[in-house]
Amino acid sequence: MPVKDHYLSDAPPREEIDTLQGPALLEFGTDWCGYCQRAQPALAQAFASYPDVRHIKVEDGSGRPLGRSFRVKLWPTLVFLRDGREVSRLVRPSDAAAILEAMAAIA
Repeated sequence: MPVKDHYLSDAPPREEIDTLQGPALLEFGTDWCGYCQRAQPALAQAFASYPDVRHIKVEDGSGRPLGRSFRVKLWPTLVFLRDGREVSRLVRPSDAAAILEAMAAIA
């Protein structure tokens, strides 16, 4: 599955995330965030190795219920899920190695 280009402004409800089957990466951030932009090449590299991991890229901000339910404080925050349950998370990852390691744990 290719890396998504833009963050979704309409986030799925938490109930939908909790019932996901299989591996998924829930990415919180914004299109204008410099940290988020710098993380995209590392994410693309990781998804090249794990194309079957579902990528849900959600725009976050004050009052956004999905981000608040995951207690997101900084962007990007990557939440690695297996069957709707959080396995690990990375905040402001700087390279692909950590992302690859977290993806290996859910794939």
